[in-house]
Amino acid sequence: MKIAVSGKGGAGKTTLAASIVCWLAAQQKPVFAVDADPDANLGLALGLDGKALASLQPLIELHDLIKEKNAGGGSFVDLNPEVGDILDHYTLRQGAIRLIKMGAIKQGGSACYCKENSFLNSVLTNVLLDRPEAVVLDMSAGIEHLTRGTARGIQSMLVVVEPTRAGLSTALAVEHLAGEINVPQLFFVGNKIRTESDRRFLLDQLPAERVAGMIPFSEKVLERARSAEGAGFRPDDLLPGVEEILNKIGGGGCA
Repeated sequence: MKIAVSGKGGAGKTTLAASIVCWLAAQQKPVFAVDADPDANLGLALGLDGKALASLQPLIELHDLIKEKNAGGGSFVDLNPEVGDILDHYTLRQGAIRLIKMGAIKQGGSACYCKENSFLNSVLTNVLLDRPEAVVLDMSAGIEHLTRGTARGIQSMLVVVEPTRAGLSTALAVEHLAGEINVPQLFFVGNKIRTESDRRFLLDQLPAERVAGMIPFSEKVLERARSAEGAGFRPDDLLPGVEEILNKIGGGGCA
């Protein structure tokens, strides 16, 4: 199972991604948790050790290694550098979970970042297409880390959306971007649903057949977000309905 989770900042996408990762791990399924959000909070949401997380470098910051993987740092860019060893040395492990931080995609400007972006693309290609583990990507509000090539490795994209106009606007923008790179299937997940009016607002605006679930607002989730680092993610921390969402998108069997 290869899933990308996106949505507006604060919509709850990282909490959903962490819940999916931990549900898979509880089924004894090895899983790569890929933090592709520049804010890089997936490790904290998973309850991993704060010091270990702080010492884990985002891949985009491995400047010397990137030069080495790109023909020794010369003027030519290797569009497909060998990166298989990266996942052995730059991941944080806890049981069945392996966390990697991608770092922000570099934009054009005063310098050329072709080598850095090519490096990240090769890592994602390796994780999504060449390895057997399940993968959960915690994306930013956009889908900058995905290309047409890596999109082939995604089983589903889940777009987390709050019952607000801003949340809906971001969700529909992500849907458009995902369509441009041919993400195979996209589903919406309503989050922080407090009332039937919240639920109806989203169902009236989104295609019903692509709504994978509606997650109620949870004070417990809010309190956990305020708790100390490294507390660990317990089964009762999972968002309600995660298994049902995975069954809806065809991933409940963990194939």
